[in-house]
Amino acid sequence: MKKDWFMNAIFYELYVRAFRDSNGDGKGDIPGVIEKLDYLKDLGVDCIWLLPMYPSPLKDDGYDISDFMHIHPDFGTIDDYKRLMEEAHKREMYVVADLVLNHSSDQHAWFQAALKDPSSPFKDYYVWSKTGKEYADARIIFLDTEPSNWAYCPEVGEYYWHRFYSSQPDLNYDNPAVQEEMLNTMRYWASLGLDGFRADAVPYLFEREGTNCENLPVTHNYLKKIRRTLDMEYPGRILLAEANQWPVDVREYFGNGDEFTMAFHFPLMPRIYMAMKKGDPAPIRWAIENTPAIPDGCQWCTFLRNHDELTLEMVTPEEREWMWQQYAPDPKMRLNLGIRRRLAPLLDNDPEKIRQANAILYSLPGTPIIYYGDEIGMGDNIDLFDRNGVRTPMQWSASQQNAGFSEAGQLYAPVIAAAPYAPEQINVADQQKDPQSLLNFMKHLVRLRKERPFLAKSSVQFLDTTSPATLCVIRGDETHRLIALHNLGDNSTDITLPSALQFIPKVELLTGTAIPQGLKTIKLAAHQSAWLE
Repeated sequence: MKKDWFMNAIFYELYVRAFRDSNGDGKGDIPGVIEKLDYLKDLGVDCIWLLPMYPSPLKDDGYDISDFMHIHPDFGTIDDYKRLMEEAHKREMYVVADLVLNHSSDQHAWFQAALKDPSSPFKDYYVWSKTGKEYADARIIFLDTEPSNWAYCPEVGEYYWHRFYSSQPDLNYDNPAVQEEMLNTMRYWASLGLDGFRADAVPYLFEREGTNCENLPVTHNYLKKIRRTLDMEYPGRILLAEANQWPVDVREYFGNGDEFTMAFHFPLMPRIYMAMKKGDPAPIRWAIENTPAIPDGCQWCTFLRNHDELTLEMVTPEEREWMWQQYAPDPKMRLNLGIRRRLAPLLDNDPEKIRQANAILYSLPGTPIIYYGDEIGMGDNIDLFDRNGVRTPMQWSASQQNAGFSEAGQLYAPVIAAAPYAPEQINVADQQKDPQSLLNFMKHLVRLRKERPFLAKSSVQFLDTTSPATLCVIRGDETHRLIALHNLGDNSTDITLPSALQFIPKVELLTGTAIPQGLKTIKLAAHQSAWLE
């Protein structure tokens, strides 16, 4: 493995069930992913992030795992998984997958053993209470569905602790046996070729009375143990933290470079939408300026959307209400403390806004993640339950049955059918042939980004310009300098770069347009971005 391969990489979040059905049963599978690896390589993807593919009753789309050591039969076999690793590595692509540490399914053999025999050692694999009153300071995460973090279990006559759905009992990390079980889970998948793990919901592993049961020192101690084990036994593999917290708290998950290799930057994401709607760069500048420095060899992961709701936990209550009014006017678009919509619908299916959101993200530090389908502008289905509306089948073609996803008569979820997001308007095959398509723009943007490794690094400077609606980002290193201009406003604008910058742009990279020598004023249309070099 190349050292620090993740620093200047492009990640692609892929839901196996939704990507490609190879055997006609209506559900995506691992062989279907293998079929499409060349598509991902052509897009410029360096690393595929696989959502859970383990045995599960699928009450939470696979995050409720009933067996940590196997593949769900819908998705294929262990041999299919090994072949995926081989084929990805053959193309010099990496693969990471979810490591769901916090909880199991209530159908897991451990929990079932506890129900059958409360004196079983497996009862201590979970967190129990006779009263259901403990840890009252811990917030409820799934506010829309769960009245409490405790659920009563009649078989045992006690309450069990769960931070997510009641069908997902939390594991008891005060039990050394649980700690070792999850280390062995990680070892198993790493031994089969996995290049790293996106560790799910890491702030919640331990509980302590009188705290909110998040970001506890004992949690960090165990996570450092995971990193030590991985570094010693499988050097070069990465750990990516899902910690939906403020940057000052997420900073702790890097430790001294001895905990997580990467972490998601949650607060930046909603502020990109906020800035674009307000025509004001201040929210983006605030997010970056309030991001602490991280250790060498560590990196932020940045994103516009993912498989969950667009979380609004990392904004103020007033900002959350404003975001709901602006981006989720229909109550069906809202979920918990977030918005269950895809990128294109959020941005009015406006090609300029979609391009700009990506151009902003790629002009800022961090490693960007593409959520499957967003590279072609797929839509959502808010009539589907919970977050399933953003997990619909990938749209490969207008000419094939079920948009080229599957030949089955019945699918796990319907293909988006209504204009303007139906396969007739949105599909890979047509966009591959159209030089002006979103897909080809994303390929170009990915290439620009990867050819300039300095863009992935932390240093960033903002410049006030003659246009208050313009975000001006200065990036560079000892030998390169790039200025990214983003007109966030609904009107065109002229931007004059200060002569003190001593910056003479020669080319606008997003369009490949040469700039006349000595040009001082840049004209940008509404929601147009320019990368000047």
